[in-house]
Amino acid sequence: MLTQYELTVDIAEQPVEHPSDQNEQKTLYSVKNKNHTLKNQLTVLPNGKDIVDVKIGAPGSTSDISQFRAHLSQFCDHQKFKGDKGYIGEKQISTPHKKPNKGELSDQQKQENKEFLANRIYVEHMIRLLKIFRVAQERFRLGKFTHS
Repeated sequence: MLTQYELTVDIAEQPVEHPSDQNEQKTLYSVKNKNHTLKNQLTVLPNGKDIVDVKIGAPGSTSDISQFRAHLSQFCDHQKFKGDKGYIGEKQISTPHKKPNKGELSDQQKQENKEFLANRIYVEHMIRLLKIFRVAQERFRLGKFTHS
């Protein structure tokens, strides 16, 4: 039933208490947020109509594409997705054009990126709603294993 839609995926990070164990600190540290976090992946229908899937509790050091690949088996093989530049490298996900090294994007590529991101903004709105209602905004104070 979902294969008729191109689902949109994105990650929201939720801060956690600073771990005392050095190895746990390394796994939970997110370079992007400069904080210890757990990643929550949202999969949303087009136009932000509904949340299809939520995967919670991945360590902050996990890349977006790795977390997506870990849960890809739950979807049909020919399901299409939209993602940001963190999802480049997976054949089922369409992503915006990335600027080449020491180069520039053409005007056509910039326009395509603008259109692509305008259609993908709905997942950002869903993340915003989750944070407004403090579902994924507050610091998670319990143990890591009780997060799911």
